[in-house]
Amino acid sequence: MKQDGHIGRLGIDTRKLGMWIFLASEIMFFTGLIGSYIVLRFANLQSWPVPSTVLNIPLTAVNTFILICSSATLVLGLASIQRGYKEGLQVGLFLTVILGTVFLSIQFHEYCNLIDDGFTISHSIFGSCFFTLTGFHGAHVLAGVIWLTVVLIRSLLGYFTPEEYAGVEIVGLYWHFVDLVWIILFTILYLV
Repeated sequence: MKQDGHIGRLGIDTRKLGMWIFLASEIMFFTGLIGSYIVLRFANLQSWPVPSTVLNIPLTAVNTFILICSSATLVLGLASIQRGYKEGLQVGLFLTVILGTVFLSIQFHEYCNLIDDGFTISHSIFGSCFFTLTGFHGAHVLAGVIWLTVVLIRSLLGYFTPEEYAGVEIVGLYWHFVDLVWIILFTILYLV
């Protein structure tokens, strides 16, 4: 069996394996943050605000939909290159970058409004938890947008083919993870 430079002895692409190991560490990171939030929230039930009195749930629901759509555009881009349609990959990546940027812009707008209303990281335990969780997630989205932009540029330069598209799959694993984390954060911070 012929092996290329990225396939290990077990037949596993080492690039994908590396991403799965990285994502496992990210799961532990976010599990620690979310677990801390849950403990703090239930330890302070009397003083914990109702999220709808502080946060803009309708705006964030739209923002959540935008992030979910960005996962769909990335899936369509990947499916396109697997069928040999390079332009479809480029459109999918471009739309994913745009939607990710829109998500970050809306989150920034929400932060500005909250800070203007006096809700800051030092305002309360809820404020500390909210800005920590959403801030770390936002940093991950920003890293993903930058990475997707690099992959988009590489796609424009012809780096991906129906035989070699692992770079798109790997950034996709990361992006879908970031989306899943946001769905969990939106649920526990805004809705519960």
